[in-house]
Amino acid sequence: MRMIPALKITRLLTPAIAAVVLAVATAAASAQAPAAPPAHRPMPAPTNLKVLPKDLTGDQVMEIMHKWEAMLGAECNTCHAADPAHLMPNGRPRLNFADDSKKEKQIARMMYKMTEQINVDYISKVENSGQPVSCGTCHRGHVTPEQFVPKPEHDHDHDHPAGAPGHDHDDHDHPGN
Repeated sequence: MRMIPALKITRLLTPAIAAVVLAVATAAASAQAPAAPPAHRPMPAPTNLKVLPKDLTGDQVMEIMHKWEAMLGAECNTCHAADPAHLMPNGRPRLNFADDSKKEKQIARMMYKMTEQINVDYISKVENSGQPVSCGTCHRGHVTPEQFVPKPEHDHDHDHPAGAPGHDHDDHDHPGN
């Protein structure tokens, strides 16, 4: 029987031991790794659509709501009431999307109908009118639209700039002076 020197055994076993240690460490790490996030769960079908088309899916309604949130600078709970009887995993109450108790939801419905009417009755009749009127047209990211403040009035004589022929800037030419 031939003897293998200890140094040679060590050289042969070292890669094998390293492979076993690596396999055990990888298995332990993957066992402790967090689970992948759950796949997108479709939203349930809406149950209380009063101004949006009734054939929309839950996901389609959510897409519309997220656009409105951005245009209004709002969050879901601006219009939708909390349901303390049903809690989310974080302990906060779920929102009851079918509940009509918040006045903000009633106002949002009324404003939606208004923008639709403006688009149908007016904007659609203007050639090359561009984008339709939406919540963002007036709200521009604010729940309550900011008040329009016109720039201070200056020269109303647009046809004849100051110093141009025909520009007469006497106070007696202006009504009310």
